[in-house]
Amino acid sequence: MKNVMKLATAALLGVAVLSSTAMADAKKGQKLYMKKMKAACGFSGAKFAQKHTQDEWEEIHGAGKFKEEAEKICPGLKLDPKYVDDIYDFSYEFASDSGNVPSC
Repeated sequence: MKNVMKLATAALLGVAVLSSTAMADAKKGQKLYMKKMKAACGFSGAKFAQKHTQDEWEEIHGAGKFKEEAEKICPGLKLDPKYVDDIYDFSYEFASDSGNVPSC
């Protein structure tokens, strides 16, 4: 019984760790915006995120066109596809209708 409990606890811990690292993160997206996009865009992350509402960002991301939209908003930007999910989460979190304001 003790071994079963240890195994169950280990499995639960493993699932918790793996699921949290696989998810995108608005804070990480904010850092990525500051590091990778702010210079190319020429304005703050708040202005970028407020270009659309949450529903609009969700629709753009769902259609697979987030990278293209970001590059349209910021001419000259070449957004790496591996950053798209995190920057989308940042944009969604601080969209024009969210009421949230980022610190960048």
